[in-house]
Amino acid sequence: MTFAPASGDNPNLLRSENGLCIDRSERVAYAVRVKVSRRQFLRTLGAAVAAPYIVPSSVFGQNAPSNRINVAIIGTGNQGTQDMQAFLAEEDTQVVAVCDVNYASGGYKTESQFLGREPAKQLVEKFYAERKRTGTFRGCGVYVDFRDVLDRADVDAVAIVVPDQWHALMTVMAARAGKHIYGEKPLSLTVADGRAMVEAVRRHGVVFQTGSHERSRRQTRFACELVRNGRIGQLKKITAVVGPWNKSCPEGAWEPMPVPQGFDYEMWLGPAPWAPYHKDRCLYNFRFILDYSGGQVTNFGAHSLDMAQWANGTDHTGPVEIEDAGSEWPSDGLFNVAKVVHFRARYANGVELECITRDDNVACRFEGTEGWVESGYKGFHTEPASLKNTVFGSNEISLGTSTNHFRNFLDCIKTRSEPAAPIEVGHRSATLCHIANIAMQLKRRLRWDPDAERFTSDDEANRMLSRPYREPWHL
Repeated sequence: MTFAPASGDNPNLLRSENGLCIDRSERVAYAVRVKVSRRQFLRTLGAAVAAPYIVPSSVFGQNAPSNRINVAIIGTGNQGTQDMQAFLAEEDTQVVAVCDVNYASGGYKTESQFLGREPAKQLVEKFYAERKRTGTFRGCGVYVDFRDVLDRADVDAVAIVVPDQWHALMTVMAARAGKHIYGEKPLSLTVADGRAMVEAVRRHGVVFQTGSHERSRRQTRFACELVRNGRIGQLKKITAVVGPWNKSCPEGAWEPMPVPQGFDYEMWLGPAPWAPYHKDRCLYNFRFILDYSGGQVTNFGAHSLDMAQWANGTDHTGPVEIEDAGSEWPSDGLFNVAKVVHFRARYANGVELECITRDDNVACRFEGTEGWVESGYKGFHTEPASLKNTVFGSNEISLGTSTNHFRNFLDCIKTRSEPAAPIEVGHRSATLCHIANIAMQLKRRLRWDPDAERFTSDDEANRMLSRPYREPWHL
């Protein structure tokens, strides 16, 4: 097969006579003609694309290749890069591939970030090169299409760190491919998506760790153990805190923008409804658009509301009633998630939950008949103060020992034990976020059946528990 330059703007992009392209700088190939099937393309270019190298056992010392867990990172933006660095730090793990629809750009959480698949590849190869005597390493596979990652037999586990509309599809397909999964929070975009993810993980017997990392934080676990062991008396009320919007967008009417070079916008949208491109729609800002996210309810609530579920002992169920309590929503502009979160819920055990927007970002306060405890990003507080010195007995409730969410995931792959934040737990916490959004949108009180995962006698609310997928994507 012969290749010639495909674009004057990108000297590394070559096109063959039958319309296939290869980026020689990344060693990544992709089809540009719809008529060429993905399978046919992979077969045709198999000899043209060099296979990634494997790190020699000398890099890992006692952690021989036979004991090594090969991980691929799907999504290399702000959170994905942080997760990737956490896996790089584990000596029995090798990051063998990265995947992202964005080649490289700014536009992420902070002004200084320049991220995407190419910066991620460079970070991985620099990390491993520094651990080789030669000081060089080129062995990180780079992909645009996550299905190519799942096709690799040498990938043991994947980290799925992408916009929420992709969580269910990627998880189901990864589980079907036999890959263990670290899935970033929130678990899902809808309640129906979450249940499909749970069923796929169970059916295929893979380990799934939800990225609700507060469950591997000593402070959070201690607070929940105080509540579960009755140290504040009978639990009466929980106040969960989520942060305000931390990004802004054009108000009023907005104009479509051209898709930047190196960004596969169609793949970014995936199963979400088609919409014209705008820079404030994608990358970190997806969190503020309902087609891709549930706003700060699902972003921060995946931590604070998860803490509420944990301390209340309702990990495998949820509230029975939920209502709007004064949430505020934008009237125009590109962002359309709740700007001020405020809802109330009630559990079958009588515990009342209130969720509010406050600058703390993440916090949860538990009030009982004999005291209270509050844990969050701004510290740990109790009343009485002596609760901080509590030592639990051997017969009391213990909520685990994990202090490193990624290490816990890897250990569970080896032992096939349940991780700190298993998928059913992640699903139930995400469900609480989703039904809260529905109640706030509809501005009314709703009755919820956590066993059936349906609202009682409210067809409009029940229709919001799932969303159609854009063709050709489907579960």
